[in-house]
Amino acid sequence: MTTKSLDQLRIELKKKDREIVKLLNQRAALSIKVGKIKESQGMDVYDAAQEAKIFEYLCEINDGPLGEAFLKAIFREIISTSRALQKPFTVACLGPEASFCHLAAQSHFGKSTSLIPMDSVFNVFEAVEKDKVQWGVVPVENSLEGSVNLTLDRLILTPLKICAEIYLRISHCLLSCSDRMDDITRIYSHPQALAQCQGWLRRHLPRGSLIEVESTAAAARLVQTGGGTAAIGSRLAATTYNLNILAEGIEDHPSNTTRFLVIGKGHSGMTVRDKTSILFGTPHNPGALYHALKPFAERKINLMKIESYPVKERLWEYLFFVDFAGHIGEEDIRECMEDLTKETTFLKILGSYPRGEVSL
Repeated sequence: MTTKSLDQLRIELKKKDREIVKLLNQRAALSIKVGKIKESQGMDVYDAAQEAKIFEYLCEINDGPLGEAFLKAIFREIISTSRALQKPFTVACLGPEASFCHLAAQSHFGKSTSLIPMDSVFNVFEAVEKDKVQWGVVPVENSLEGSVNLTLDRLILTPLKICAEIYLRISHCLLSCSDRMDDITRIYSHPQALAQCQGWLRRHLPRGSLIEVESTAAAARLVQTGGGTAAIGSRLAATTYNLNILAEGIEDHPSNTTRFLVIGKGHSGMTVRDKTSILFGTPHNPGALYHALKPFAERKINLMKIESYPVKERLWEYLFFVDFAGHIGEEDIRECMEDLTKETTFLKILGSYPRGEVSL
């Protein structure tokens, strides 16, 4: 390529940039008008279903060479900025900054959203319930270690609804203010992070003491000045807390993924790919669970997850958390819930929401 042709291409890029800036401002002006209408009708600025439809539309009209993942990343920030122009709002997440929950919230809401780190799952729920923030993000299950019981406990009692889900691929790093792995005698992290790296830790730090703390980011913050200490956390945590990365990708399984829930007081509308989460109890009768699940089979509703959960106040009694394909606004789903009510002692609809994308 000659210098002249390169200069010409740069001139054309500059023209396109000018057009993009103009279009972005026009879009922002329209977003402000949308925000005013939402406010007058008492609607939430954040609408998970509507945003899912936007991304679906963008993928339909995309002819490349820009890949879908890159296109979504760009528009995630455009939509985040549009929300901020309409009405700034806050999202609580399990923190501190640079925790995986913080990363999940940022990946979903974008960088123009104000994220408020909380020191426990309980406090995330409480902040939303008491209107200190509009939305919350909490971990609910990991592909290797299973469910987060603290979140399940709160879902049983809270009046909040699940409005969206986020899947985040988890890659762990060993972080320390030291630059030598041989110096490490104590390793801090969240219990699940320690469990997800237990094989690597046995091989490389067999004599290291494992110490549980409330989050991976809290562990990173804790070891900032501690000699002989290390934390298991994200690459972002190393940058945020000025730590050395002694090893990367130390998780035992490369497919390690955590599912997070967006919780709030609103309801999510229907899209073409929805999921509904419910909680129910059954009587102590033979075949009770079979009869509870029969309405799903009769309507060919796909059960995506079913998990028993002990009732803490009653010995050997269980509730069941169930995820299934579909939205509570669909007629067959409503009919299924009506039949399920007849077969259960307790039924709570936790929310219908757009299905998150699972990264492979």
